[in-house]
Amino acid sequence: MRLQSAPVTLPTPSTAVPAPPADWLASGLDRELQAALPELVRLRRHIHRHPELSGHEQQTAALVAGELRRWGWEVREGVGRTGVTAELGPREAPLVALRTDMDALPIEERTNLSYASSQQGLMHACGHDIHTAVGLGVARLLGARPEALRCRVRLLFQPAEETAQGARWMREAGAMEGVRALFGVHVFPSLPVGIIGVRAGSLTAAAGELEIEVLGESGHGARPHQSTDAIWIAARVVSGLQEAISRRLDPLHPVVVSFGKIEGGRAFNVIADHVRLLGTVRCLDLQVHDRLPQWIEETVHALCRGHGGEARVHYRCISPPVHNAPALTELVAEAAEDLLGRQQVVWLDQPSLGAEDFAELLQTTEGTMFRLGVAGPEGCTPLHSNTFTPDEGCLPVGVKVLTLSLLRWGEAQKAAVAAAVDPSAARQP
Repeated sequence: MRLQSAPVTLPTPSTAVPAPPADWLASGLDRELQAALPELVRLRRHIHRHPELSGHEQQTAALVAGELRRWGWEVREGVGRTGVTAELGPREAPLVALRTDMDALPIEERTNLSYASSQQGLMHACGHDIHTAVGLGVARLLGARPEALRCRVRLLFQPAEETAQGARWMREAGAMEGVRALFGVHVFPSLPVGIIGVRAGSLTAAAGELEIEVLGESGHGARPHQSTDAIWIAARVVSGLQEAISRRLDPLHPVVVSFGKIEGGRAFNVIADHVRLLGTVRCLDLQVHDRLPQWIEETVHALCRGHGGEARVHYRCISPPVHNAPALTELVAEAAEDLLGRQQVVWLDQPSLGAEDFAELLQTTEGTMFRLGVAGPEGCTPLHSNTFTPDEGCLPVGVKVLTLSLLRWGEAQKAAVAAAVDPSAARQP
């Protein structure tokens, strides 16, 4: 699902590489990551070459499950249809989860990569192949050092993010039961490799799917005055809704309505009596979002009736907004600063009007998602572009930040339990 790039003020790139933090060095995971990188690149390229649409990720899921078992994880397949979960760590310990998504898009690839999609009309144009490889990298590292875990980790390899269904499927299948905290990552073409973006609070917008049927009356193209032109009315609906947003809604609470598909008409010389519009609605304010379906329906009916036609309006909420828990966001930011350097962590000023069904998994627990810089020396085309080519240098960055964040979350839980048992322990240096 497209995460639109908000304006980002980049720091001056740091040329100094910080010394790895003590807990990362002590774990021996840095050496493990260097050994694992060639395999992670191979896995990512295989997944990129064999993309699968939402809800059809059978081969990707089978590959993921096989690798996870090889690294010692307890694996469940078919969770939320084609999803995979895996667990590792002490059974009675607090449970933390990492979610990555696996599906591709119906886009014809034009990258000319040696590992470009072998499936005509399908492409990993939103970076979910990167996400899956990062998740596998975390699994490889923690599987090699299970003794480092002070918590139980559950990995969620999710299907159907692009259709905003997979997170709900997995949640209904019990994938979030017992989870106390959830982490996630999404590639971000506006940031270069080596930099991550974090934001507490609102990260993405609430999103809805809009379908409008404009109903007119057919007639001869030479005598439009004797009919009701549904195409002409539909054009008024598209422009009228945009104008109404700018004049009837509070500009301090932005709303975006975009139409991605228009279909109607039967012949070049016949006035169309039916046009179907498909679009999306994005909004950051939940109260405004709750009022939007009724407001859109009233506005569309008024526009159509004012031009002699009728309308049927259907609105479906796709996803609530992603809200990043401040404490978990700080944990990720601190881990990233220790690993990458303070200059490599950007606090994003603005949320995105894109949507993410990661929010569906936050209905029962707190969580945070960060942005992973993927732009190489030549930059990077936008998400959902048929030339989208993220730099694979992002892989170790994502793996390191998420692995250390999970380890530190476990350590914090252990410390909290110790402090509850012996309050004086919390005051020990």
